[in-house]
Amino acid sequence: MTKTPQMAAATLPLNTIVQGDCIDVMRGLPDACIDLIFADPPYNLQLKGTLHRPNNTLVDAVDDAWDQFDSFRAYDVFTKAWLAEARRILKPQGAIWVIGSYHNIFRVGAEMQNQGFWILNDVVWRKSNPMPNFRGMRLTNAHETMIWASKAEGAKYTFNYEALKALNEGVQMRSDWVIPICNGAERLKDDKGDKAHPTQKPEALLHRILVGSTNPGDIVLDPFFGTGTTGAVAKTLGRDFIGIERETDYIAIAEARLARARKLDGAVLKTATSRRQEPRIPFGQIVERGLLRPGETLTNPRGQAAKVRVDGTLVADQITGSIHQVGAKLEGAPSCNGWTYWHYSFEGKPVPIDVLRQKLRAEIDD
Repeated sequence: MTKTPQMAAATLPLNTIVQGDCIDVMRGLPDACIDLIFADPPYNLQLKGTLHRPNNTLVDAVDDAWDQFDSFRAYDVFTKAWLAEARRILKPQGAIWVIGSYHNIFRVGAEMQNQGFWILNDVVWRKSNPMPNFRGMRLTNAHETMIWASKAEGAKYTFNYEALKALNEGVQMRSDWVIPICNGAERLKDDKGDKAHPTQKPEALLHRILVGSTNPGDIVLDPFFGTGTTGAVAKTLGRDFIGIERETDYIAIAEARLARARKLDGAVLKTATSRRQEPRIPFGQIVERGLLRPGETLTNPRGQAAKVRVDGTLVADQITGSIHQVGAKLEGAPSCNGWTYWHYSFEGKPVPIDVLRQKLRAEIDD
């Protein structure tokens, strides 16, 4: 579904493509309404003349009118305007990803810092199958740069560290991503069989970004929607999206693509989470709920016993305190994770009390 920029400011055009200039459309959106922005702005390529392959065939480069600006000053004015609106509509905990090439990313990054965005990472998208440099006058341009930034310094942005680690076979995700450019069936074509969009981004790139920096139900805005990669991936991953696009031809292709995209169900959308992201459950709640009763005995790995008190503290050998404090004192250590240190008896076997905490967390998730 496509909308025009004339919309009520209080109504968000979720899961639609809004046709129009991105600056004008964003001005019609309310303050602090977007969780994440993925922006693939014009690169302002400074291309001179045509480019041919060694076999004399013409290279289909980016020469569209939307990528052409009269000067660096004109591009800077445009960049300043769209970034200002982007920052205004981001929620306080929101974040932005901007992708670009060496032609524009440094100018964009400087303006982001001028406006108060706080850069979290620059990520190098290394293309495993880049276009060769046919003239042999420069290095093969095999990467693009993405800037990931929060709305302001100190903002509590979303970062699903464990989910990205899981995507990377249990290894911490790095800031250099090796992903191929669109080719084969993923490369969308127009009615003539030509590339529908010269800078179509691979879905794998957006999948990693959205899994890592959004949660199901979040609102993702793409102010340069093109053929709808962001929207298609957002829909599949259970995120809401808003797309902004000027070109009618791109909108038609994007709408057909979105119609083919299928949303995954809730169980599949759940990702690995870190301990610090899980709901905090005080040990006292375990006692209040009757999962452990006052007077019950807990044991540590060395067989030492402690009694549960009515207020959720423990007493062991005249040592009193929290499950963590008593464990630390018994071990003569500066700290102790009482949840894994203490065990209760279940069917004659010692079980970590953390099992009871996870039971209460599961009730919250449900």
